[in-house]
Amino acid sequence: MRVSTIAPIPENEMDRILNLYEFDIDYSNIENTFKDLSTLAAKISGTDISVVNLIDSYTQWSIASFGLEVDQTPREDTICQFTILENEHFEVEDLSKDIRFNSKSYVDSPLSLRYYFGVPLKTNAGHNIGSLCVLDKNLKRLSPEKIEMLKIIANEIITRLSTIKVVQDLKNKLKSDKETNKKVAHDIRGPIAGIIGLSEILKDQAAENKLNDILDLVNLIHRSGRSVLDLADEILSEKRISKPNNEDDFNLLILKAKLLKLYTPQAKIKDIHFVVNINEQQKSIPFAKNKVLQIVGNLISNAMKFTNQNGDVIVNLDLTQIDNKLNLNIVVT
Repeated sequence: MRVSTIAPIPENEMDRILNLYEFDIDYSNIENTFKDLSTLAAKISGTDISVVNLIDSYTQWSIASFGLEVDQTPREDTICQFTILENEHFEVEDLSKDIRFNSKSYVDSPLSLRYYFGVPLKTNAGHNIGSLCVLDKNLKRLSPEKIEMLKIIANEIITRLSTIKVVQDLKNKLKSDKETNKKVAHDIRGPIAGIIGLSEILKDQAAENKLNDILDLVNLIHRSGRSVLDLADEILSEKRISKPNNEDDFNLLILKAKLLKLYTPQAKIKDIHFVVNINEQQKSIPFAKNKVLQIVGNLISNAMKFTNQNGDVIVNLDLTQIDNKLNLNIVVT
């Protein structure tokens, strides 16, 4: 009987992918968050290598590692594609004797890997979005105590991912509230300015006719309107000040650099000519990074999967403004 080297797709694959995308992870800039945990996993298990992986539709992204320099691997070539099918763990005592893996490059020299043990990274929603795995050149067996400690580390990885998501969601909410405040300030500025203008006319007329009671009332209206107008101007002035991009902002230049870093290795594997073009006139305009990498990356991975060797994958990025909203235009061919 022929055994497939590609794991079956999980029944909940679409929900699993959506759950992964909810974390909005920048795979090119997160290693330091989990480096200590990958090191700890290797020390506990006594293995040469430990890797923290997240798996999307086409790619296994290695976001932290110990003993092995690796950024990404095609999902179909990984061992961890089988780990995410399990509830507890997935173990291969000898990769060279398992027909699912014995023809893979990591079993041959120079890596010559033999032992694998992986724990799925299960989210609070119950989806396995990746794995914590340990590997070694020698045959091994892990004790139940070490297995439990690896599971604790896997839980800590999910806890950190969830914490990052909570912080990012809070930042997005604060930014959204700030934009709402600006809109409210803009909406009230016009009517208040009109009231102040009218109060100034009444004030002049009252002064000329010596209507002191009316003058006191008009002065009160004028001062109240002036204070609200000053508050509106203070809020709106933040919009006029040119500020540098913060860590939560992208622009077309940053997005291009990240896409080239993340997907050029995939292109090289298939000898695909990979190009990212941007509108130079719009290259420095900041925009929120919210799930942009996941959306564009999925389009690129899909294009590369179905592009023949020596073919082209060209990405064109542009920004347009419609009804005071900034739109990111993405074309992948």
